[in-house]
Amino acid sequence: MLETISRARAGRALRLIACAAVLWGLAAAPAGAQSEGEIPHLVGVWDGGPGARPVNGPNMPWTPDNFPVLNERALAFQQVFDEAIAPKYDCVPSTPPALPYDPYMMEFVQWPDRVLIRYEKDDQVRTVWLDGREPTAQDYSVQGVSVGRYEDGALHVVTTHYAFDVTGFDDYNGIPSSQLKKVTEKYWREGDDLKMTLTVEDPLFLREPASYTTRWVPGPEGYKLRAYDCDPEEARHPVKFLIPKYK
Repeated sequence: MLETISRARAGRALRLIACAAVLWGLAAAPAGAQSEGEIPHLVGVWDGGPGARPVNGPNMPWTPDNFPVLNERALAFQQVFDEAIAPKYDCVPSTPPALPYDPYMMEFVQWPDRVLIRYEKDDQVRTVWLDGREPTAQDYSVQGVSVGRYEDGALHVVTTHYAFDVTGFDDYNGIPSSQLKKVTEKYWREGDDLKMTLTVEDPLFLREPASYTTRWVPGPEGYKLRAYDCDPEEARHPVKFLIPKYK
C-alpha cells in the first residue's frame, strides 16, 4: 500500500517537473513557434553615436541619393514651416524614421511575445508585438503600433497608426508625417554590429518610399541607459534665439 502511494507521488512529481521544463523552455525561447536559427541575438545596449556612423543633420541619413521625393503638399508644409513651432521644444518625442538615427544609446530586450526597443533619446520605449495583432482605430499614437516577425535571421518590423506630426519625418527639414505613415524596419547582426534598413512610406506627403541603412556598435560593458529628463522650460529656452519666420 505504502509502496503504491509512493509510486503515485513519484509519478505526479515527474509530471510536474516535465511541465515545468516545458514552460521554462517556452519562456526562455526568444519567440514561440520559430526555430532558434531564425532568431538574431539583438539583446543588449547599442551605441549609435559618432563612433558608429555620421551624426544626423539636414543631409544625414538623407543624402542626394536617398532624399525623400516630396509631393506638393509636403513642399507647401516645408515652405511655411517655422522652426519655433517644432514639437521638440515642448518635449514631444522624436519618432521613426528620425528616432533610430539619433546619436544616442539604444537597448534591445527580446521576450517570447514581444521585443522592447528602449531609446536613451527622449526616454522612449517601443514595443514590437510578435503575436501578429491587428491595430485598431483606437491605437493611433506618437510612436504608432509596431508588429514584428523573425525571418531569415532578421527582425522585421512594420509600424503604422502614427498620429499626425508636423516634424514627423525628421528634426531638420521641416517635413511632416501623416496618419498614413508606415515605417518598415529590418534588424540583423553582422559580426558584432547591429544593422538596420528603414523604409518610410507616406502617400500624403511622399511620392515614393524613402530608405536608409545604418548600424550600431556594442555599447560599453555594463552601461545603463541614462534618463533624458526633458524639462519643458529648458526645452523652450532655445526658441528665444531663433530668428522668427513670421512677425
